[in-house]
Amino acid sequence: MTYPNVELHIDGKWRPSNSGKTIAVINPATEDKIGTVAHAEKADLDEALAAAEKGFKAWRAVAPFDRAKVMHKAAALLRERADTIAPLMVAEQGKTLIEAKGETLAAADVIEWFAEEGKRSYGRVIPARGPGIYQLAVKEPVGPVAAFTPWNFPINQVVRKLSAALAAGCSIIVKAPEETPASPAELIRAFVDAGLPAGTVNLVYGVPSEISEYLIPHPTIRKISFTGSTNVGKQLSALAGLHMKRATMELGGHAPVIVFNDADVDAAAKIMSAAKYRNAGQVCISPTRFMVQDGVYDKFIEQFVANTKKVKVGNGMDKESRMGSLANPRRVDAIEKMVQDAVSKGAKVATGGNRIGNKGFFFEPTVVTDVPKDARAMSEEPFGPLALISPFSKFDEAAEEANRLPFGLASYAFTSSTKTATAIGSAIEAGMVSINSFGLALPETPFGGVKDSGHGSEGGTEAMEAYFNTKFITQTGV
Repeated sequence: MTYPNVELHIDGKWRPSNSGKTIAVINPATEDKIGTVAHAEKADLDEALAAAEKGFKAWRAVAPFDRAKVMHKAAALLRERADTIAPLMVAEQGKTLIEAKGETLAAADVIEWFAEEGKRSYGRVIPARGPGIYQLAVKEPVGPVAAFTPWNFPINQVVRKLSAALAAGCSIIVKAPEETPASPAELIRAFVDAGLPAGTVNLVYGVPSEISEYLIPHPTIRKISFTGSTNVGKQLSALAGLHMKRATMELGGHAPVIVFNDADVDAAAKIMSAAKYRNAGQVCISPTRFMVQDGVYDKFIEQFVANTKKVKVGNGMDKESRMGSLANPRRVDAIEKMVQDAVSKGAKVATGGNRIGNKGFFFEPTVVTDVPKDARAMSEEPFGPLALISPFSKFDEAAEEANRLPFGLASYAFTSSTKTATAIGSAIEAGMVSINSFGLALPETPFGGVKDSGHGSEGGTEAMEAYFNTKFITQTGV
């Protein structure tokens, strides 16, 4: 595999930035520089904005049936190229090859689902109060979109925004992550090669704050979509609101897991350990705060720790690896400090807790038990391979802890009681609740949070709504 020097894509052309500036790309498993990515500045953004305006006029005129044809072709190209794209993602992000290929193939499913959903974006006829009157509510694309995406899922985080926008008839400027630029560029390439009109999709990289602060207020942009931290999301949402721009925000989480005495403990430990260490825990819906009822507390810890110890950590290109490196040294430092803080406050390390080696950003899959609520990790999203396990006695105690934080993205519960499942599903304040499984993030289901975890959806029919304006037309015969 040869890692490319990644370029911008503006108005149908792949090119360097006007200034010629680039940003280094580092392999997190080796700490070696493997390539560069073009650094866009104001002149590049102005060209992208003009292109998006032109692209919107062309793409909105294409019938939804024909938009779907282009999108299906892009999905087919992505599948054909998955074996070439996945190693690029491993090299720049650190996840395992099997995860990278899975992400690429799943993106094709997302494209196809939105392609078909675009055909079904129906309006409605509203019964009138008098004869000869027709009242229609019609859906129209909102306009050029600015999308801002993070490094943890370089393709997945782009493809949801891109697919929904294109299916609705919008053009888009994607500000993809500078740390992981090559794989999202290949996603964009699949769409370009599938025959999108020039300017319909544009791709830029650079200083995130400079790009967002320029694009969001610009009159060309009519909608923004952001995935990232709560702090940054609040700033961008405020900026969007100042300029009356529609915004979808998929922000941070701190997912609770509640395991009741009547749960299938073996299944819960197996499902949640696999979910916890996926992408080295760098997942917004990663299970993090485990609350286990007293009667099965010791058994759950035993099973969960046993599963954790089986996770082989190594370079993502090694076929034996089941967890790769963290994406950057910031994550290693953060997890190490959180573990040390928890232990200083009385928690116990059941397994892990240390960096691995002196080369690359590796950290052991870690389980910390009997964690007090005042430990930093119990309130700050770890975003790494750290599971925090504490006991509870009564239902209300677990529900209160699940809702204690301002976050409300994903949550999980395990019980064999229909009554308990119904009660906990209702009690948890979150955008998503998965009971007895890890059933989140399918293209056809809603994906989003409440409270400080954001607003809007990145999945399901709900995701399309943010890319449409609803226009009311009333007509009286003369």
